[in-house]
Amino acid sequence: MDDYRTPVADTLSATANGTGDVPLCVDLDGTLVKSDTLVDAVLLLARQQPASPLHWARWVSKGKASFKREITGRVQIDVEHLPYNRPLVEYLQEQHARGRRIYLATAADKGFADQVAAHFGDLFTDVLASDGTLNLAGANKLAAFQQRFPEGFTYIGNAIPDRTLLQASVQPMAANPHGSLSRALRRDKTVLHREFTDRRPMVKVFLKAIRLHQWAKNILVFLPAILAHDLSARSVLCSTLAFLSISFCASATYIINDLLDIEADRRHPRKRLRPFASGDLSPFAGIGIIFGFFAISVVLALLLPYIYRAFPGGAAHLSLMKGPSGFVAWLGIYTITTLSYSFALKRMMLIDVIVLSGLYTVRLLAGAGATGVPMSEWLAAFSIFFFLSLAFVKRFSELELMIANNRDKASGRGYRTADIEQLRSFGTSSAFAAVVVLSMYISNLTGAHLYSHMGRLWLLMPVLILWISRVWLLASRGELHEDPVVYAITDRTSWLLGAISAAIVWASL
Repeated sequence: MDDYRTPVADTLSATANGTGDVPLCVDLDGTLVKSDTLVDAVLLLARQQPASPLHWARWVSKGKASFKREITGRVQIDVEHLPYNRPLVEYLQEQHARGRRIYLATAADKGFADQVAAHFGDLFTDVLASDGTLNLAGANKLAAFQQRFPEGFTYIGNAIPDRTLLQASVQPMAANPHGSLSRALRRDKTVLHREFTDRRPMVKVFLKAIRLHQWAKNILVFLPAILAHDLSARSVLCSTLAFLSISFCASATYIINDLLDIEADRRHPRKRLRPFASGDLSPFAGIGIIFGFFAISVVLALLLPYIYRAFPGGAAHLSLMKGPSGFVAWLGIYTITTLSYSFALKRMMLIDVIVLSGLYTVRLLAGAGATGVPMSEWLAAFSIFFFLSLAFVKRFSELELMIANNRDKASGRGYRTADIEQLRSFGTSSAFAAVVVLSMYISNLTGAHLYSHMGRLWLLMPVLILWISRVWLLASRGELHEDPVVYAITDRTSWLLGAISAAIVWASL
């Protein structure tokens, strides 16, 4: 089987045999574009008009073609930034240069298909698409081809509905074919002339979709027990279950956020490579992961009271917001807040950073609830200022990137590049407020019963100041990854400073 790098000699041979003169028909969804444009439009409509799903059942009842027209007529998809199959586009451009007739043949609504065709200039001779009445898919598409191209046609598709079209094709080709289509073609003994592959390894795509590296944030659930010096088997086990529960929940909410942000992500220099924005993972797969991960998260959370009760004295801590039952409540608060952030709050200037920093504190409260360890007021105060600074540096870095790309306003955000100095002021002030909170905790000897050498904790001050100052300095230079958590877990200096801090705390015990 050839791929898109097949020597030009193959094309010349096809022309010599007469097949090069046969019209070349190209499917859109999953073929020319790696994503499904109808699903993209549905997600965009759901974000722009949250009440629109109430009408979907009525639209569907009128037929698929009518539903597509209703959806695509209400949104404007950015065709310039769609995730096109690059090897296929190169092949089509090569065939066009040789004078071959190329048709965009899709079940998508014609209004949208025309926009895609216009994006490619004169590449396509014509567009065949659904018209609001006829859904141009499967048998309907084949009938249209047979009527339009009595001399025969070559077709490029990707899914099971394309099976009969590929069987009837002079030179059947596929782009990122589904496994079900490949198996069906093997049973039919239909040999693909070419296959245009443009996708990353699925395991890598899956891990990136669930943002496994972001699970590092959830280590905060261990902190209340660690700082209270409660390293009992009960606390370790409950903290671990809490960590896994909130991590699965977080991954599910990240996917919801990515599905709602597909359009904005595609216009972003780095976020366009996210699995859903790039078309490497379908939204349907994302929805399946969401339900699966939420189910796992809930099961783990509901297990906590039973695990806790198995240890002596555990039942005494089973209250509404304290103990494992409390963890369930905090998990619910975390989920609702995160979803509210994805749907609306992230577009509200300043409120977004306050919510982001608050979610870190909720993780600490969830950890305290899971173990039954009281939440320290000092830890709560420190976390509010410290994580507020990290939220501000995240927005600051985004604005730095916008300036580098000559953009004035963040897509889907409430900030402009003119706000960058004010964000720097807010963020650095919050950072050093956290330093002040730590100094006050050490100086009033509140934790003297936990540390034999409380005075040695003063050595933490220069380490914290160094790390915070370095983060902001790198952000000002435009050298910081937009997410400070990613920076922290990949930066050697951060690991070194973390190790020094751990050693200081150990020496203070």
